[in-house]
Amino acid sequence: MAKGLTVYYDEHADILYLSRGEPKAAISDEIDEGILLRRDPRTQAVVGLTIIDFRTAFLKHPTPLPLAFQSAVS
Repeated sequence: MAKGLTVYYDEHADILYLSRGEPKAAISDEIDEGILLRRDPRTQAVVGLTIIDFRTAFLKHPTPLPLAFQSAVS
């Protein structure tokens, strides 16, 4: 089954959630202030990203995310 990207923004909490496929339980590592990388606790695969204070901090002062992506195309 192909996994798409699920995006959810909680306006009240000002948090942006990005999940690979449906959101699921994960462990989080803060890779930068207010940016959490979410990993599957069993496989360590990246399953999502959470950005805290998205509108108040991130959109007003855009910061490159410290992530590297690999292409899934051979």
